[in-house]
Amino acid sequence: MSEIKKLDPLTLPLTGLQVIEASAGTGKTWTLAALYVRLVLGHAPGASDISQGLYPPQILVMTFTDAAT
Repeated sequence: MSEIKKLDPLTLPLTGLQVIEASAGTGKTWTLAALYVRLVLGHAPGASDISQGLYPPQILVMTFTDAAT
């Protein structure tokens, strides 16, 4: 089982696979939006491989709430 850590969307690594699991009312939709914008703008502190950003078709985001969709 993985260790549970507090998520900071402004410093979360933008490489690899990330799974975000949280209860209702914890800010999941805001967090997904912040991570998406960081990916598009290429905001990865200390990482040069994403510094140019990604195009929206290069990003896969899955969610299962009406508000987030």
